[in-house]
Amino acid sequence: MANKKKDVASSGMTAAGLLWRFLAALALVLLTYNPSGHSAYHWVAAAISISDFGPLHLLLVGVLLAGWAIYWVSTWRSLGPFGFTLAGVILGAIIWLLYDIGLLESRSAAAITWIALIALAAVLAVGVSWSHLWRRITGQFNVEDVDD
Repeated sequence: MANKKKDVASSGMTAAGLLWRFLAALALVLLTYNPSGHSAYHWVAAAISISDFGPLHLLLVGVLLAGWAIYWVSTWRSLGPFGFTLAGVILGAIIWLLYDIGLLESRSAAAITWIALIALAAVLAVGVSWSHLWRRITGQFNVEDVDD
């Protein structure tokens, strides 16, 4: 008997796979902008303000835009407008609950910004993982034929 190779793309989602997708989304979001002052936004804005925008800045912008395109399109296609909104509502409710029971504090605009950025990364991670999660929950495949 021949050994069958396990097809990772169709074998389903694991907790580790979801965690890796979340960490990649978090890196994308926080590298793009964060309130610490150390982000692509701050670096590019500073370069533009002193007329020092160069090829490294453009390369970083291009790589970040590619990452955003992958995450945004995948999330939008898998969740759709309703699912995207629902994910935001659920995360908003979780944040509110954590704040209400005292696990989160938001005494500054920076704290609220950090919370919002992490929530955005969570929505993006769920979006790129949704087809796998849907199949694991329901046993149904999501197939989309796009005629471009």
